[in-house]
Amino acid sequence: MQMRSMVGAAFVVTVAAFPVSSYSQRVPTIAMDGSSTVFPVSEAVAEDFQLSTGGAIRVTVGISGTGGGFKKFCRGEIAIANASRPILATEIAACQATGIQYVELPVAYDALTVVINPRNTWLTSITVDELKKMWEPSAMRVVRKWSDVNPNWPNEPFALFGPGADSGTFDYFTEAIVGRAKASRGDYMASEDDNILVTGVAGNKNALGYFGYAYYIANAERIKAVPIVNETGLPTSPSVETVMDGSYQPLSRPIFIYVSAEALERPEVVKFTRFYMNMAARAAQEVKYIPLPARAYALGLEHLASKRVGTVFGGKSEVGLNIEEMLNRDVR
Repeated sequence: MQMRSMVGAAFVVTVAAFPVSSYSQRVPTIAMDGSSTVFPVSEAVAEDFQLSTGGAIRVTVGISGTGGGFKKFCRGEIAIANASRPILATEIAACQATGIQYVELPVAYDALTVVINPRNTWLTSITVDELKKMWEPSAMRVVRKWSDVNPNWPNEPFALFGPGADSGTFDYFTEAIVGRAKASRGDYMASEDDNILVTGVAGNKNALGYFGYAYYIANAERIKAVPIVNETGLPTSPSVETVMDGSYQPLSRPIFIYVSAEALERPEVVKFTRFYMNMAARAAQEVKYIPLPARAYALGLEHLASKRVGTVFGGKSEVGLNIEEMLNRDVR
């Protein structure tokens, strides 16, 4: 696997070695779209797959957010959806309405990361309750200053940056922190492009934001991660170790790809998804996510071979799910 820069501003990735002008008309194309969090893993795999096939198959990877990706997926517009949370009941119903079945494949674990500007010297850790006080819907136009959250913090207004409503990261964060998915104040800078959120936090001393761990690691010289006080009372920073040992809670989560069963009738999609599962651990590690155990990828290959359709989550996005529990579930 080649080394590459972690994240770019482009919303669709192709391999530059192969001209695009008439190229897309001559070769099969596999369209992926969805989560910006999953994008770095899928981008890495797509680039290496295209190089491994000598340009015989083209893969495009878009960023429209998990929700946006599922909308396209359930309309049959893309073969694979990138998702930073499980498919929800409303999305299951939308896919059923169009006859879209899917194979659910976990590809890595992420540590959703709360970040601040490096010039912030007062925020050494934060509790779930403090985050809730900042982000819950009732905070809009009311909780505006650091001191509104904690009297020991400065009497200065803060600026919030986070994913938009189509983002699976937004869904997971609001459920984990506020207690209900999509319950959030609306007066913050929202974007489906995490690079925009990074730039916003890096440019404002009073900023706080959240996004996937890989985007934090790629920009660690520009922004600072805030340790989260877990249920044992210990401030815990995001890392491979704290995700694997279960101490980084409640913001650890699995990330996925969903592959259309109909698309798996195409040999190039089968070839690519097999390649993805064989390379996912390495790609996840390269872009600074947390690989799943080898058993997870072996199960994924089995599910692809048998076309095991459906989800093990029952249409809900769950908080605090550990890796072993996820792997031991059956489709329901």
